[in-house]
Amino acid sequence: MIGRLRGTLLEKQPPWLVVDVAGVGYELEASMTTLVALPAVGEGVSLHTHLIVRDDAHLLFGFAREQERALFRALIRVNGVGPRLALAILSGMDEAAFRRCVLDDDVKTLTRLPGVGRKTAERLIIEMRDRFPHWEPGDTALAGLADAASAPAARPDPLADAEAALVSLGYKPAEAARMLAGLEDEGSTETMIKAALSRRMAG
Repeated sequence: MIGRLRGTLLEKQPPWLVVDVAGVGYELEASMTTLVALPAVGEGVSLHTHLIVRDDAHLLFGFAREQERALFRALIRVNGVGPRLALAILSGMDEAAFRRCVLDDDVKTLTRLPGVGRKTAERLIIEMRDRFPHWEPGDTALAGLADAASAPAARPDPLADAEAALVSLGYKPAEAARMLAGLEDEGSTETMIKAALSRRMAG
């Protein structure tokens, strides 16, 4: 089991990233919350990881924080929730926001996430009540990471990259385009994605 990687960030193309560890490039998939927290390409990075082994692939997922990985592991144990849906949930809201939805029986907010219908939202609330990892007192989860994140290396079309990333999370192309409308001047791909997700969750 690969539990943690420390190396140099080689590529960052949401939702994928590549980390060089002693000459070996590890390809990982990460939530948008983690991606906006990463440093610029070429800088050092340390990630908590979770490896899923399937017959046709070994899938490695990266997380900026231990708590995010813990919630990911709890989510994929819920009936009907796979790793991609778990990443979509973590991309749309941080751990504290998800916890509030569960404790408040907030089905409406959960159904704003891609791939989460009413039945899935209700199942998440029921099954996750007793599955929360330990939460640190006073933890504000991942608030403010978008502002603190360093800009990534320039890409030819950050808006197109942002739209492709949203589609990979489960949003339809037309919906992704609407979510990004007017955000062309937000700067980096990651910043645009985070702003689009925040707009979507706000209704």
